[in-house]
Amino acid sequence: MTSITFAAFESDARSAGYDEVLERHWGPNTVVPTHTHPFSVKAIVIAGEMWLTAEGATRHLKPGDTFELNSEVPHDERYGDEGTTFWAARRH
Repeated sequence: MTSITFAAFESDARSAGYDEVLERHWGPNTVVPTHTHPFSVKAIVIAGEMWLTAEGATRHLKPGDTFELNSEVPHDERYGDEGTTFWAARRH
């Protein structure tokens, strides 16, 4: 687990101009094929692990790791054996 609280993450994100902040839960071994989003995202992994592939590179993310994606960037996601929880801030 990370030492940051959801309230602190949300406050920082809103101060940076993100208009939506939420907690996402993904089940064990979920695979999300290549897709895009109509929003930019900044996120931090809270529990579990995931693999994020974007712009030709795959990152293995664990609790405390962060990632950012601009809107409309094609990417895919794979979640670990225990599932994954992350907090996501979205800028529409």
